[in-house]
Amino acid sequence: MRARQRWRSLRLRLMLGTAVLAVLFMLVLLQVLQGVFSLALDESIEKRLAADAAALVSAARIENGRLVMPDKLPDEEFDNLDSRLLGFIYDRDGQLVWRSRSAEDEDVPYLPRYDGRGHELLRLRDTQGQEFFVYDVEIDLLRGASAAFSIVTMQPTRDYQMIYRGFQRQLNLWLGGALLVLLGLLWFGLTWGFRSLRRLSDELDEVEAGTREHLSGEHPQELLRLTGSLNRLLDSERRQRERYRDSLEDLAHSLKTPLSVLQGVGETLATQPENREQAQLMQAQIERMSQQVGYQLQRASLRRSGLVRHREQVWPLLDGLCRSLDKVYRDKRVQTDLQVPEHSLVSMERGALMELLGNLLENAYRLCLGRVRVTLGPQPGGCLLSIEDDGPGVPADQRARVLRRGERLDAQNPGQGIGLAVVQDIIDSYDGELSLEDSELGGACFRVRLYD
Repeated sequence: MRARQRWRSLRLRLMLGTAVLAVLFMLVLLQVLQGVFSLALDESIEKRLAADAAALVSAARIENGRLVMPDKLPDEEFDNLDSRLLGFIYDRDGQLVWRSRSAEDEDVPYLPRYDGRGHELLRLRDTQGQEFFVYDVEIDLLRGASAAFSIVTMQPTRDYQMIYRGFQRQLNLWLGGALLVLLGLLWFGLTWGFRSLRRLSDELDEVEAGTREHLSGEHPQELLRLTGSLNRLLDSERRQRERYRDSLEDLAHSLKTPLSVLQGVGETLATQPENREQAQLMQAQIERMSQQVGYQLQRASLRRSGLVRHREQVWPLLDGLCRSLDKVYRDKRVQTDLQVPEHSLVSMERGALMELLGNLLENAYRLCLGRVRVTLGPQPGGCLLSIEDDGPGVPADQRARVLRRGERLDAQNPGQGIGLAVVQDIIDSYDGELSLEDSELGGACFRVRLYD
């Protein structure tokens, strides 16, 4: 569940998305920079070998139609046996006509093609597997004399590969550091940008807790339309609840007087023996109507509010209800065990919480033999409220019917009116759960699970 909630985080999604894009960009940039460096390195090598080939061309001459090279070349690297710079001259037919002293111990299987292409740079391996850069340039004139030769200069690639690998390491290091810095800046930017959403979330929490009536206007321009809509919704809900409460009070008052008149007429008729049966029937129906009106009014008035979330202390309400019930059931001398933390809170409106506790406690006081126990403890995501008694309990085959929404058992089970139906409606409106079990005291145990 926590992992799923983390994936629902907008900041985390944006951070992951930008991180993926940043990594992809760095990978593409790495390939591009490596390619550019490789091209620049190849161009540098070609220029170097071309200059060495030009040195050979400047030292060569034609005597009696034959190529003559001096014993000592201007570039000393060609004369050094340990040099890595090799020089070769081939004729038009690809026959080797000269090699430098540095190339005497090298066996490079290269066969030039005198095809008028001018010059080219390629790579080739010798018989031992060592790789060389090969630069081949064709000449047709040598100091004004007609000639047809391929001047070839070679150099091992390992030195340049070391340079290339060193560049790769440095590039990976710098781009990796740049990526970390970029991700840090992105995280800082997203955190700073989401401060406004955090402030809006804090204000919504205050609205739910009832400490704030409206959202402030100190938010970014992009959120002002949202906050304005929420404020209008809050005002509309508040006005609707006030109108609804006033209408319910007016309805209760308007029904109270006719029912009282009918009740008085029924009592008058009951004094006449010939009308006693009809009067009792009318009084029963009037009582039923009164209970149904009260039940429906309670259902309508105790609905959970849409945006505002209230939290009420349980102990003061519970203590006051128990004191009142002790007076009502004075003859029973009920022993009440309240295992409730003094400052415990539940997410429920005061009126709904009082109605819920009142119905369950009145039911326990009425059916108990002498003991009632109330327990409140934390549960994952909410709390668990238990109200037990040592009375006769509820038969197992009747429990589902007792807890059924809107079901009335007062006809079959005297003493159980509409209180449990009201309790069930309140718990349903707060997305809670109500269960009925056997109590350790011997009677019934009502367990109410409420969630934050």
